[in-house]
Amino acid sequence: MNEMFKRPSFDLRRSPFEMMEPLRRMFEGEMDASSIRVEELVDGNTLIVRAELPGIDPEQDVDISVAEEHLHIHAQRRERKEERGKDRYRSEFRYGSFSRSIQLPKGVRNDDISATYRDGVLEVRAPLPPQTEQEPVRRIHITRE
Repeated sequence: MNEMFKRPSFDLRRSPFEMMEPLRRMFEGEMDASSIRVEELVDGNTLIVRAELPGIDPEQDVDISVAEEHLHIHAQRRERKEERGKDRYRSEFRYGSFSRSIQLPKGVRNDDISATYRDGVLEVRAPLPPQTEQEPVRRIHITRE
């Protein structure tokens, strides 16, 4: 009998989640390879930007810069993952660059921006400039001609 029909083309000892891993990487990998997930919030007079960067060495793999009212975050990942089992060995390497640019409010001083890294999260703080008084909203009347 043909060998193809005797043995399945995939290992039945693998869990369904393991078999879905290549599909997950195909759909999520492209987005993860070029973008950094961030959240932005204002706490009092400070803009806080938090960026997910797990497994990154912030001193070697992260570059933060400010230019033309934009905060630029650039990171590189060099990760190696190994799994050893009774009957198998799996090694996966993951390399890539990530970047994200966030527009800053007008008047933010570059010298006042600070950054910290803790538990896989980069936090950038930018004190906001004092708000100037804005003119009240004025409704404009439309005339027919």
